[in-house]
Amino acid sequence: MKIYSILAIYLLFWVMSAFLVMPFGNRTHTDKGEEENRARLAPGAVESAPVNFRPRRIAFRATVLSAVLFALFYANSIKGWVSVDDISLVHPPAELVKKQY
Repeated sequence: MKIYSILAIYLLFWVMSAFLVMPFGNRTHTDKGEEENRARLAPGAVESAPVNFRPRRIAFRATVLSAVLFALFYANSIKGWVSVDDISLVHPPAELVKKQY
């Protein structure tokens, strides 16, 4: 695999991981028990906006998760554990076709 392909695929895993880990650990004003502070929200802010949004923590979690996912992807591309033929639903593997008939 070329370095640009590796970087592009890793970036896709990172973005997917960031959206996956983003909702975990965030608390709203209602969750935190700050009912009286809801009136002091900035104009246009939604009540469900997180109180403790931490982008560095999300970036760190996304980096760790994407590194693990990419390592599995890269190991699979080298070792060939799962191929396109294994997951093809349109054209099943020959072993399955022989068992059916």
